[in-house]
Amino acid sequence: MESDGGTTKIKTDTSIENQDLSFLQQTVGVFVAEYGWYLLLLSVGVYLLFQYLSQRRSSREDNSSAQGAAEDATSLLGRQEALEASRRRMQEELDAKAAQYREKQLALQEERRKQKIEMWESMQEGKSYKGNAKFQNSTEEASASAVPKPKSDKKPLRNSGYNPLTGDGGGTCSWRPGRRGPSAGG
Repeated sequence: MESDGGTTKIKTDTSIENQDLSFLQQTVGVFVAEYGWYLLLLSVGVYLLFQYLSQRRSSREDNSSAQGAAEDATSLLGRQEALEASRRRMQEELDAKAAQYREKQLALQEERRKQKIEMWESMQEGKSYKGNAKFQNSTEEASASAVPKPKSDKKPLRNSGYNPLTGDGGGTCSWRPGRRGPSAGG
């Protein structure tokens, strides 16, 4: 680019020759015409060579994976045995807890049966049994629920008095549907 006192001139070189690829098409056409069969046989040979090499590689991998599989089988067997032992241990713990729970339930049933017998005997003697039963039940409930439940502070969901069904409060639009029933004519 040259600048001569305010005017700019752009020089362009148009020396690009043979912009299309027709020369390449002619060259490749001549080469394929003379050596086409050789190229075809060479490409088939390369394809077969790749197939052969890939089969050899896969057979080597199979041999190495068979050895790895034998090692994996022993480690897998060890893991399965450890898993089975842990399951057995957990099942024994669960059975022990279930036996303790059954013993507690049997003790509670026996205690209730004794209370019923005592109530029956006191009824037969003409004494009041309700006071004792209430006192015993309240002590059982108090011992059963040692931790009192915290009261929840529930706030109402609607803080304002807006109800869209009544039309009160919400805004400028206060349309209400008409009365149901027969018209007031006549």
